[in-house]
Amino acid sequence: MKIKGKVWVLGDDIDTDIIIPTEYLAMKSIHDMKQYAFSPLRPELAASIRPGDIIVAGKNFGCGSSREQAPEIIKSLQVGCVIAKSFARIFYRNAINNGLLLVEHDLLPELVTEGEDITVSVGEYIEHKDKRYDLSPLPTNLMEIIAAGGLVEAMKKKNSRND
Repeated sequence: MKIKGKVWVLGDDIDTDIIIPTEYLAMKSIHDMKQYAFSPLRPELAASIRPGDIIVAGKNFGCGSSREQAPEIIKSLQVGCVIAKSFARIFYRNAINNGLLLVEHDLLPELVTEGEDITVSVGEYIEHKDKRYDLSPLPTNLMEIIAAGGLVEAMKKKNSRND
């Protein structure tokens, strides 16, 4: 699986209150909330992201509360993946469960500039400015969840094969 997209650069410690502020959680749907994604940091960002774009951030992306809406909103913006130096563990699990691909990479956040295009060959490498940066492969079970669009869909698929 390959993802090619425009890079949006964020910093360290992007918490779930930045991803989706508390005051918007009472809205009826993720679709209604997504326009406010990242609004405390960059109010224009949600409207600027296009399908397949890639968020690149520093360390501890998704820290803070365990609100499941945070990865759901990023996925609803049709972000191709989020690349960061590290992720908060509960955010990582919520993202996988919602079918949002996360990639940990120590060097890339320091090398990219917003607006550049990069290619992610999942579990293999990231290509940036004609250079390749190796990635560790994701476990098969996590790739199945992401490919299915989330844990619920993956389990439906698995259970239908067992019938």
